[in-house]
Amino acid sequence: MSDTADIRAIIASRIRKAREMSGLSQGQAAKMLGLHRPSVTEAEAGNRKVSAEEIAKFADLYKVDASWLLGEGEDQIDPQDSKLQLAAREMKKLKPEDLDTVLAVIASIRGGRK
Repeated sequence: MSDTADIRAIIASRIRKAREMSGLSQGQAAKMLGLHRPSVTEAEAGNRKVSAEEIAKFADLYKVDASWLLGEGEDQIDPQDSKLQLAAREMKKLKPEDLDTVLAVIASIRGGRK
């Protein structure tokens, strides 16, 4: 594999990993990025070049550093952090009374772990 192909494969893998950790489907991510789903699919497969602007958009959406998407640093994302971000996104969609219920459940769980 050439250096360019290696880099493209790393970028593709990290874009896919970040999306999966964020809990989004390819279609959801594409819509939020203003892209067509096949564009996300091809980027994750390493079959298309991803522009610097797209890297920035992916990084912003998935809450990761652009440098990480480009292959710098460890190959891992902190799954705990991604789960917290997903939970926060989902809780934003709740009605106020449902959010109060979720917070009460969290308080109950935390109270049992003293």
